[in-house]
Amino acid sequence: METQRQRPTHYRWFVMALIFLLFMVAQADRANIGFAIPFMQKEFELSNTETGVIISLFFAGYGLFQIPAGFIVKKTGIRTAYMLGMIFTSAFTFLMGRVDSALHLKMLRVLVGVSEAPVVISSTATINNWFPSKEKGTATGIFLAGSKFGPFLVPPICAWILLNYDWRHIFLFFSIPGVILGILWFILVRNTPAESRFVNEAELRHINEEKTDAAQTDAGSPDEKEAKAFKFGLIDKIIRTSHLAPLKTSRDIFTSWDIYGAAIGYMCMVGIVDGVLMSWLPKYLLEAHQFNIVNSAILASAPFAGNVLGNLVGGWISDNIFARRRKPLMLVSAFCTIFMMAIMMNAPHDKVMLTLVLFMVGFLLSLGYSAYSVYAMGRVEKASYPVAYSVINMGGQIGAVIMPLVVGILLDSYDWSAVFMALSIAAVVCLLVVLTIREPVPQTT
Repeated sequence: METQRQRPTHYRWFVMALIFLLFMVAQADRANIGFAIPFMQKEFELSNTETGVIISLFFAGYGLFQIPAGFIVKKTGIRTAYMLGMIFTSAFTFLMGRVDSALHLKMLRVLVGVSEAPVVISSTATINNWFPSKEKGTATGIFLAGSKFGPFLVPPICAWILLNYDWRHIFLFFSIPGVILGILWFILVRNTPAESRFVNEAELRHINEEKTDAAQTDAGSPDEKEAKAFKFGLIDKIIRTSHLAPLKTSRDIFTSWDIYGAAIGYMCMVGIVDGVLMSWLPKYLLEAHQFNIVNSAILASAPFAGNVLGNLVGGWISDNIFARRRKPLMLVSAFCTIFMMAIMMNAPHDKVMLTLVLFMVGFLLSLGYSAYSVYAMGRVEKASYPVAYSVINMGGQIGAVIMPLVVGILLDSYDWSAVFMALSIAAVVCLLVVLTIREPVPQTT
């Protein structure tokens, strides 16, 4: 009886806040190159295609190490993997500010990517371990909001650094926070909430979704549960909601089209966000619209302000409006992105209007962005989640490898309209592929 009256702690939300800060810093370490690019090109005499290769090399290292990182996190746990990932990411970011050749620049971009791979796997694995299913969409939305809050802060910080120092100091300054936060993570977070001295029994029961006998009795008959499971009617038919057994083993995961389909959809969306908006947008604003560094910094933040809000709103809607269905917002984001990229082909030159357009690009694209991470949580057992998400995220990073290179090639031969046409086509591919995967019936509560 005493345990039943115990008020639950809420330490999982402190862990979530720490993830927000950590991944914000990690994303800043990958996004800061955007403002350094024009100066790197001048110093090392790089073409747009060569610059695209340098941007892509981060995502090549990051993407290729996703599956190994998934197995590492599964074996060693989130506590150690997260800390080491952040420390090595910060160390290689620091060295980016000390490069003396384009070759060293390329090598370090690969190493920054490899080091950051365990960070994202550990983040989503932590959410899967520390949150009940009804909060996972919201928690993942917060996590991805942090990932875009970093790029939101990067432009004004980089503008200040460039006005007072040089492009090398961008990497020197950005390398410091990751080391501090990585050590803090190791001290304060454990692999599971059951291991943490800050989590009491009441919170642990909430996380594990344990029900009282009365709650189980009130849940309803099997027919009522079935009606609840498919209560969205036409939407459930469109998104192919089905009773699916959770994928248990690595073999199950590597033979599942649902996982590969989610990976391909994510490939298209990450290619647009990380491969283009995060890396090429400052150059677009400086060259296509002839804005100065300060104005470019303000406008370059706009899509990531939209990303932050979109991830938060999308995660909440996924949990509460669509009752833990993840595909609806994946489809909405892809559909909206097709048209937003078409608008960018004739983007207004007025600063206020362009800021609004860029904000809406980020917001609409991000409504379904977190759903790719959470989709795997509902499709696989907890123990196998790091491997499943590593496949999906590797797909995402393949997009981030391809798109910067495509942008560089298109800019050397055509113009920015060709770039946005390519991104619109990528969103069409995302929409069509996501339609083919199945939505697992959410657990009724």
